[in-house]
Amino acid sequence: MLSRRQVLQKLALLTAAAMAPERTRAGEPAGTPGRDKLGPRLPERALGRTGLNVSMLTVGGHHVGRPSEVEAERIIEAAIAAGVRTFESAELYQSGESETRYGKFLTPKYREHLLIFTKTMAADAKTAQAHLEGSLRRMKIDTIDLWQMHDVRSPAEFDQRVQGGVLDFMQRAKASGKVRHIGFTGHATWRAHAHILNQTDVFETCQMAINVADPSYESFILNILPTLVERKMGVLAMKTLAAGDFLRGRGGLAPIIPEQVSIEDAFRFVWSLPVSTLVSGMERVAFVKENTGYVSRFAPLDQKQRDALVARVVTSARTGRLEANFKDQRG
Repeated sequence: MLSRRQVLQKLALLTAAAMAPERTRAGEPAGTPGRDKLGPRLPERALGRTGLNVSMLTVGGHHVGRPSEVEAERIIEAAIAAGVRTFESAELYQSGESETRYGKFLTPKYREHLLIFTKTMAADAKTAQAHLEGSLRRMKIDTIDLWQMHDVRSPAEFDQRVQGGVLDFMQRAKASGKVRHIGFTGHATWRAHAHILNQTDVFETCQMAINVADPSYESFILNILPTLVERKMGVLAMKTLAAGDFLRGRGGLAPIIPEQVSIEDAFRFVWSLPVSTLVSGMERVAFVKENTGYVSRFAPLDQKQRDALVARVVTSARTGRLEANFKDQRG
């Protein structure tokens, strides 16, 4: 267990160079808002070395599959109107229903203006192929912009997927043009991520839990983020509100939000790190408007401000209870 002083010192090692604004393909500084035929676009950042530019806020597909179809369509339309141009999902979500809703309400009208990401839980190549074909069919697209190996929970699990041929198939899918880029995700333990990065350099992106409590407990930020930056990999932040645990008191503790930080500060903390985008599940139109407003008002926190936020939640985070639902240490 790191001491508070060690947490803050190690967080400071994310250097100024790593935090310097990247430049997009058009030569504009990352974070510059723009316009397209659909209207204003949210500020974007480079997705690592992929050559893609992503909205600083990405719509999380799990929460598109949860409400009614009518509400899902309203969420998608609100996100487009607010300038979001990056959407993600997974074959797993609602047994494909999230992807199906993208195929109904998103891609038929907006595909040429969007980036579409999805994920597979496949343990072998045959299943991965079936997942890929199903995702393409449900979302009514010919190419997935980013296809990710989903929810790797331990080093052994990654090795099993490799032995099953999943990684080889992902590379073949990229070579075929059905997938533009490949990455991996996980939120159980940073050790699984470290193992993957030690085993291969073919992945171009990583999606992982990044939030203000993370530096105090089994930290993805401290243990993995510097390597991703060094390798110029795209970083997709998720679980910014700890899967909702920040809004709920656990183990007799007061909820982190709003007792210790605001939702906006929780988002600002993440965007002030070298991440490409923040993936947010927004199952109400009001949440879309709220979160896109945070992007529009975003001003980066300096090191002192980031440290202060970490210090506010360090005791709560160290209980492990706030993180237990997605850092279960099975690795």
